[in-house]
Amino acid sequence: MQKILKYVVGPEIAFDQDALESFLKKKTGLDQFHFRKYRQSIDARGKAVKVNLEVEISTDGPFQPLDFPEYQYKSGPFKKKLIIIGAGPAGLFAALRCLELQIQPIILERGKDVRARRRDLAAINKEHIVNPDSNYCFGEGGAGTYSDGKLYTRSKKRGDIRRILEIFVKHGATERILVETHPHIGTNKLPVVIENIRNTILQNSGEIHFDTKVTDFLFENGQIKGVISQGDKTWQADGVILATGHSARDIFELLHQKGLALENKPFALGVRVEHAQKFVDSCQYHTPQRGLLPAAAYSLVEQTNFEGVQRGVFSFCMCPGGFIVPASTAPGELVVNGMSPSRRDSYFANSGVVVAIDERDWAPYLEKYGPLSALQYQKVIEQRAHQLVIEKSGAEYSQAAPAQKIKDFYSGKVSKDLNETSYQPGLIPLDFHHILPKPIAGALKQGLKGFNRKMKNYELGQMIGIESRTSSPVRIPRTEEDLEHPEVQRFYPCGEGAGYAGGIVSAAVDGERCVNAFAKKYLEKY
Repeated sequence: MQKILKYVVGPEIAFDQDALESFLKKKTGLDQFHFRKYRQSIDARGKAVKVNLEVEISTDGPFQPLDFPEYQYKSGPFKKKLIIIGAGPAGLFAALRCLELQIQPIILERGKDVRARRRDLAAINKEHIVNPDSNYCFGEGGAGTYSDGKLYTRSKKRGDIRRILEIFVKHGATERILVETHPHIGTNKLPVVIENIRNTILQNSGEIHFDTKVTDFLFENGQIKGVISQGDKTWQADGVILATGHSARDIFELLHQKGLALENKPFALGVRVEHAQKFVDSCQYHTPQRGLLPAAAYSLVEQTNFEGVQRGVFSFCMCPGGFIVPASTAPGELVVNGMSPSRRDSYFANSGVVVAIDERDWAPYLEKYGPLSALQYQKVIEQRAHQLVIEKSGAEYSQAAPAQKIKDFYSGKVSKDLNETSYQPGLIPLDFHHILPKPIAGALKQGLKGFNRKMKNYELGQMIGIESRTSSPVRIPRTEEDLEHPEVQRFYPCGEGAGYAGGIVSAAVDGERCVNAFAKKYLEKY
């Protein structure tokens, strides 16, 4: 017998294996059985925290390890060949899908492999040196590898989310991601999973080329024939998937120079807010000690009206038990992001708190920059933050970040004493009213006051900036059915960088969708 049972229990049962087993014995009347969690979600809305639990029970013997043999990767003979630009989640999952359909994937990645990236990340944190091709955004695994590894997505209508999670488990991720409502691998665990995916691709005659930056596209008669990488090396294939992520500004500029249609896209911009994790736990769980419960997260939204303009202000990419990291992709700019290790056991918690940006904001740049106006708006603020840090610190170059206590931000005062922080390159006290445009600073101030009404003493936290890479400020258009660029056949704008995803899972789903679209149109007997 195998069946799934549903219960609502306290955390002292849900997170204690022995207590859960005793509970199940009482509820089922069984003495001998095997069990494992099937689904789990925490409900902290009431005074007492409850856990919604689905448990799979078996009296037929132990559960077999999950290995998902249905995902069959073929090493040839290949029917077609696809170039995939970028080895982030969109590119890697596109490559795996290629191998299922007897298409040879050739991944070109400007950055380094997942292990070699670590030296460049250390250089950003310790020496403040930004390698524009290898950093927290560029390199094997993409931005998510070293900036958290959250696997939650709301884009459930676009593809099979369970399939993506199962493929992660097949390549070494913990089976817990199939159980949890908000699954998370952790930035310390994800590199091994990424290496395993790479090995699957290479073992099945796929190709991955690191330190290979694409410098041009080969368009001919309304089709793409291939690409050129640095050193003038030509790569040809039956199609190209562009999966370069939201920070590959040189790719957007190259496409614009070549006259391809691009569009400005709304995004969000603001700061990271950091608190002690204990503060978040006490607010969410209504107790000073969380006990067996995991590090708590929060999700906050506020509608603001500053000088007659309505905007949304919202928390973004909340990282319980995590760190703030430097996410700049070029010298002369300041960008931050958040990450959490798998155990989420840092003293700190942080979250992006960002303001919606739209055409009203980038309008001054339209005449000069056209479809790259939103990108230019984003770039100007990042560069302004860096310049003010340089002026204040007197350093020749720096990845120290501007910081301000929320209460001081209310009154426009530079903070005399900053809170402790997880941000390794250091903090420089500055007033964010001098960094953010007035409409954004005004909306952010109103939003933070609204957050404080919802989470008492939220305003005791500290702002660290700039959080600006929430999503791509550019959309590369594609047809609804074929997913090709409307002006270039066999060219597939894909994932977060093209404006069609917002995180690891949705990017992975979109990578698979683009391969499926190519196969449907160009592969016989798909």
